[in-house]
Amino acid sequence: MPTYIGLYKLTDQGAKTIKEAPGRIEAGIKLAEKMGGKVIGFYAVAGEYDYVGIGEFPSDEVATTASMMISSLGNVRIMTLRAFTKQEFAAMVKKLP
Repeated sequence: MPTYIGLYKLTDQGAKTIKEAPGRIEAGIKLAEKMGGKVIGFYAVAGEYDYVGIGEFPSDEVATTASMMISSLGNVRIMTLRAFTKQEFAAMVKKLP
């Protein structure tokens, strides 16, 4: 399955209700699994973003739908990045002229 990295920033609403964040994170993981995805790791981080999630989804469409569903709750804004393994990257480079 394709791998995706999510960079999460809390909204004002999410910051005000930060005590509820652990439950929201677990609900997000369950949502990903229900949609056929798998969360590989989820981290609270210091810096420009508040959380980083790494997961696998069956397709770009499913990953994007999951991201939109979570974002629509209003607690976080998500930047979703499609990630490629070093093997996938090497295969792409081999196709270059």
